[in-house]
Amino acid sequence: MDTKLTLKLDQEIIEKAKLFASDRKLSLSRLIENYLNSLTSDQPTDELEISPFVKSLSTGVEIPADYDYKKDRADYLDRKYR
Repeated sequence: MDTKLTLKLDQEIIEKAKLFASDRKLSLSRLIENYLNSLTSDQPTDELEISPFVKSLSTGVEIPADYDYKKDRADYLDRKYR
């Protein structure tokens, strides 16, 4: 059953939200309903579901916990521009 809800929000935020919803071909009401549903769902937030497409992108390569990508990048650039 749908029920009317009145909210008081900043006008600029409302306009941005309307554009966001429009880009996704949703009504602002549906967008807010989906957002509130995701906040109140029974699914624990620490256990996000990964889509099959994203799972298919996995290479199986394990990255060490102490991997310093900034140092690795700097070393790469140093070698590249010698």
